[in-house]
Amino acid sequence: MIEDKARWNERHVSKPMRHEVSLILKKYINYANIGTALDLACGTGRNTHFLEEKNFIIDAVDLSDYALSQIKDTKNILKIETDLDTYDLKKNSYDLILNCNYLNRRLMKQMIDSLKDGGLLIFETFIVAHDKPEQGSMNPAYLLAKNELLSAFLGMDIIYYEERNDINLRGEKNKIASLVAKKK
Repeated sequence: MIEDKARWNERHVSKPMRHEVSLILKKYINYANIGTALDLACGTGRNTHFLEEKNFIIDAVDLSDYALSQIKDTKNILKIETDLDTYDLKKNSYDLILNCNYLNRRLMKQMIDSLKDGGLLIFETFIVAHDKPEQGSMNPAYLLAKNELLSAFLGMDIIYYEERNDINLRGEKNKIASLVAKKK
């Protein structure tokens, strides 16, 4: 964990991401009930701050203490510095769960259990290039397979799902899977 924290702190300092709010969050925020939100692997808070402006009370979770230090201190944001490989999500606690640019398969089932009835999941992360899975600099363990994200959440009401080519916040080409779903 200490090595991971140091690596992520360095990455946030040396290769900072743009601060734009995720487009998928902006597009689908109105599907969520205003209340409690969980921003997993929140980074420096680009989406956390947007959620606060929309009157959510947010648990902003990340391993990087540097990233969390960039999130403003307010009564509606609880910053949680933890290793998501060992962190367990609170059951039946959130009206919205946001997971952008991060993959921890262990948490997928927990996300469903952590949503309140009618809660919204917005999940967007990287997938293996369908034609060349060995291509790219990312660790394949952190890349979804084709339709894996959709399959993981089939028990929910799927509002939107897409796999596409994209440019990430650092300007790099990649493939993305995006899902928006409500808990029944």
